[in-house]
Amino acid sequence: MIIALFPNLSKNASRSLAIGIAEYLTSHGVEVVVEDLEAEAVGGKPLSSIDPKTIDFSLLMGGDGTILRYMHKHGDIEAPIVGINLGHLGFMADVTIPEIYPSLQDLLKGNYQVQERVMMQGETIHGDVCHAVNEMVVHRAMNPSIVVLAIHIDGTYLNTFEADGIILATPSGSTAYSLAAGGPILTPELEAFVLTPISPHTISNRPIVLMPKDEIQIQYLSELGPVEIAFDGISRYNLHTGEVFRIRKAERRFRLVTLARHDYFATLRTKLGWVGKLRN
Repeated sequence: MIIALFPNLSKNASRSLAIGIAEYLTSHGVEVVVEDLEAEAVGGKPLSSIDPKTIDFSLLMGGDGTILRYMHKHGDIEAPIVGINLGHLGFMADVTIPEIYPSLQDLLKGNYQVQERVMMQGETIHGDVCHAVNEMVVHRAMNPSIVVLAIHIDGTYLNTFEADGIILATPSGSTAYSLAAGGPILTPELEAFVLTPISPHTISNRPIVLMPKDEIQIQYLSELGPVEIAFDGISRYNLHTGEVFRIRKAERRFRLVTLARHDYFATLRTKLGWVGKLRN
């Protein structure tokens, strides 16, 4: 078995934890690979020394943001992801520090499942392509007022939004920016996208859940400066007046390991501070 270990060295204690994890995995017959600049310090082989397609799991240390940055940087690695959270409890990185070694035992024993989650692919009129795990956001950027965005679904007109922008989120991203803007929570394995307007001028403009088989076309209509498209808050692109941006389901999938001891709904209750209790 080959496991790629990605410590976020900006997090306190990440280096010492990574060394301990590498030693533990190696002692159980696992070949550990680490990004080249950190391989010697952590005690693994350089990532460049192997074929990315031979990696069985990617073990990420940090949080949900670490996972998103990894997905944008390492598109050539298709291995399922195990997220170790070094800060606050995350929706994707849900293995806490006290659970690291019991979770690694579960992983090595095969006590896990792999979720295959939908991702987005966006394309500009210039042929630029980018992917997103959580969301693609079209925002008014430096414009001092709301902007006008026309939305078509597979060529059929949906609506024209006058708003600060719109969010197109996957189920993974439905608990992020979309939720903060009033969008619904979608369970992770749903095949769906949610379109959430940001501070719309008309309060009847509400979020809508769409089928990912449909292509979503967004046209910027305002005679103002360019708006900004952000992909998972990492990559950015400017959209100018009259231009169309297209979003569809990506061929690539977001593959996340869920361990037997973890429960998405328990994470949801904890993260959102829900206080409801079972009653007899």
